[in-house]
Amino acid sequence: MLLLVTDTSGKDGSVALARAGSGEVEVIESVPLAGGTFSAQLVPQIAALLAKHGRRKNDIDAFIVVSGPGSFTGLRVGLAAIKALAEVLRRPIVPVSLLEVIAVAGGKSGKVLALLDAGRGEVYAGEYEVADADARLLRERLLAKDELPAIAGSQAVATPDEMLARNLRQGSVHVPVPGAHVIARLGWRKLQAGLSVTPEQLEANYIRRSDAEIFAKSS
Repeated sequence: MLLLVTDTSGKDGSVALARAGSGEVEVIESVPLAGGTFSAQLVPQIAALLAKHGRRKNDIDAFIVVSGPGSFTGLRVGLAAIKALAEVLRRPIVPVSLLEVIAVAGGKSGKVLALLDAGRGEVYAGEYEVADADARLLRERLLAKDELPAIAGSQAVATPDEMLARNLRQGSVHVPVPGAHVIARLGWRKLQAGLSVTPEQLEANYIRRSDAEIFAKSS
């Protein structure tokens, strides 16, 4: 099964082709996407990646996409492109939370708090119950950084932000920014479990409201 894996949630992103079967996932190739130019790069890079490996868009069996949290613009661009392709090809989409990927990548079992810097003195926080490389969502929310020591409690903490890991406690785990292989593996497990959506059902997991929404509500 051929999977197309995309992540446009951060300052930089990636698009990858992965081969899945017999419970295993192999990333064929992953290509970086420079931040700020996702709208211009994403579709051409997908086409180039398919052509390089002798594939066509009709060969894609499913889409694995990071649905957030992260950049509002990046997520809108990335998800819109995947929605359009999935609509035309009539293929399933598997949305994956970046916080869930981080929780699994931490390598800890039990309750895990995954953290991402959200700017403005805030963090995206996802609480999960992790077992056997699967994560059950307990809660995702936006927190002020000064709330973290009390929230972390006795949970294991996983974050790609070295400063956050250092400022919390010794139980924190600094994990690399998740690459395509980690996203693909988690997405493949979800696909096998039937956790896919249609293009109409795919939504961005922003967690934080946009400035436009905040100002509109306060006016």
